[in-house]
Amino acid sequence: MRSENDKMIEVALLIYPECQLAAVHGLTDLFRIANERSEYPQCDGSSPLIRVTHWRADEVSGAVECVWDSAPGDAHRPAFAITPPSITMPEKMSNMPLAAQWLTKLHDQGTIICSVCAGAFVLAQTGLLSGRRITTHWAFADLLVKKYPDVQVLTDNVIIDDGDIITSGAILAWNDLGLLIVERLMSLDVLLATSRFMLSEGVRRDQRPFQEFLPTLNHDDLAVLAAQHHIHAHPGDHHTVAGLSDRSGLTGRTFLRRFQKATGTKPTEYIKYVRMMKARDALQLGGQSVSVVAASVGYDDPGAFRKAFQSMIGLSPTAFRERFRLKAEST
Repeated sequence: MRSENDKMIEVALLIYPECQLAAVHGLTDLFRIANERSEYPQCDGSSPLIRVTHWRADEVSGAVECVWDSAPGDAHRPAFAITPPSITMPEKMSNMPLAAQWLTKLHDQGTIICSVCAGAFVLAQTGLLSGRRITTHWAFADLLVKKYPDVQVLTDNVIIDDGDIITSGAILAWNDLGLLIVERLMSLDVLLATSRFMLSEGVRRDQRPFQEFLPTLNHDDLAVLAAQHHIHAHPGDHHTVAGLSDRSGLTGRTFLRRFQKATGTKPTEYIKYVRMMKARDALQLGGQSVSVVAASVGYDDPGAFRKAFQSMIGLSPTAFRERFRLKAEST
């Protein structure tokens, strides 16, 4: 049995306005489970325990204060501090100078600072992400780059571990970050025991299988919009820039310029995004062969389709269908 005299290492969770409390409590539970799993026979019981603390900025006192502690009594020296996801969209998140100052001070004292999903916008207010490679939710990447242009955002990654700064991407990536911290502070054996108990896949590395293509349709270029609608309605057609520009009533050069300005992507990239998302939906339904799905989105060569799908989604079509199929195939 573990005792109260065992070494404890603190992980601090920041509660900020409209943060996702499910992530705060989920991480708290995950670390408690890890502490309990460390008593299992396959774990040698020599690893430290994780002490979890919750912190909140108090505008009256002008400080960030501890509002909950799993092991109160000792002085606070967080090894990790985490900014959880937000349940409001990043553009509506408020500035948090007190939290930014607190995170910066902790970082100066050697604390590893972490974020989950839109928590990266809180962390970015410290300036600590300047010049860094980080990740956040793929849907928020453009806004983060626009607001903090000196930050390099990579949306393929679920987690980017930069040593003193760790960022994680999706709104549920608190689970991945928590397991990574368990491995870092405790052991691989405790990580495995914890993930098995939680029926978790462990620490995921790739965000691509979960990404959606969100086309920009709210612009006022009707000629480009007509081309977009045609691509979406007929993903299996062999679209060419010449054919799309003719349909739009524009010259080839003008069409290319206006399409990229309106959508943020080149026509060839846009076509590929639409085809892969249509293919992904078809594979999730599970009723068609890979060859049939490939042909439905304009690929005569199933091998070329598999290569393109793997490159964009991060899994082969077959592996994606086995992992994400929504219903069983008909028998």
